[in-house]
Amino acid sequence: MKNQLVILLTVLLFPLAGFSQNEFPRDTSYAVWSDWQKIKKDYPEVIPVAEFKSDQFLTLPNQVYRVRDNRILRMDVFIPNCDPGKKRPLVMMIHGGGWRSGDKSHLVPLAQKLAMEGYVTASVEQRLSMEALYPAAPQDLKEAIRYLKHNCDVYGIDTTRIAVLGASSGATMASLMATTGTIDKFDDPESVYPHHTAEVQALINVDGVVDFTDPNESAKDTNPDKPSAGALFFGCTYKECPEKWVEASPIQYAGKDTPPTLYVNSAQPRFHAGRDELFKVLDQYGIYHEQHTIDNSPHTFWLFHPWFEDTHSFILNFLNHVFQ
Repeated sequence: MKNQLVILLTVLLFPLAGFSQNEFPRDTSYAVWSDWQKIKKDYPEVIPVAEFKSDQFLTLPNQVYRVRDNRILRMDVFIPNCDPGKKRPLVMMIHGGGWRSGDKSHLVPLAQKLAMEGYVTASVEQRLSMEALYPAAPQDLKEAIRYLKHNCDVYGIDTTRIAVLGASSGATMASLMATTGTIDKFDDPESVYPHHTAEVQALINVDGVVDFTDPNESAKDTNPDKPSAGALFFGCTYKECPEKWVEASPIQYAGKDTPPTLYVNSAQPRFHAGRDELFKVLDQYGIYHEQHTIDNSPHTFWLFHPWFEDTHSFILNFLNHVFQ
């Protein structure tokens, strides 16, 4: 087993050589610490979720999944240590931050916790709006799915059991991945892995909108000096380019091929835009879905105790139901 790990680490870490430089525009306005300072005024008992230290999983940080002209895209992968050689379901995770800020590290604790439960997990970065406008992000994320499928033997992934999970704006992107997995919409035009599909078998939406045209998103641009996150993502407001806002809405692609879906919601209704309409489509085709709302919770509940425990429980139960 020790020799296998040495070989595995050599194979996976070798691509990192020579890739230390990776400068690109960053918006650091959203961070867990600053969000904690804001929400603890109303929820003084909350504390951020820390990363887990455990010998139950193998950590493979900063795996390079795509090299572009001026950009290296990475993911953190966590592999369960039990039953070596057994292929396991995968959960690919997409962080939030208004499609502009945030970091893949935000979902690492949840990724580690699920790895302790027997799931291969990958917390993925993508180009955000300060660096590249839509559709760069969904193109990156579809490529990430293909990369993980291509390396299924290395990471021990069962490619017939893949879930995509997103939080906030990442949940919108996860929903877009799940609803367009069987079509070539948002495929990377220069994909390195075109022989793999981006199809997934489950969707976990943690408080993310699935309809950009809902007034909760599309009606925010009332002050030209303060563009909405959506306007920054598309490079134009809903009034200026409604076709982009429609095109990027996961609800547009929901249908018979949409996989089983879990919603975990905060108590903030504006982040539920399009959810009920999506459920109507899933009901029409008899597709399994669950929805849980965490009472008296802020939008970013999954990053903090005491809400992390319920979030993890809902997700784990759903995954076990769908995959096991």
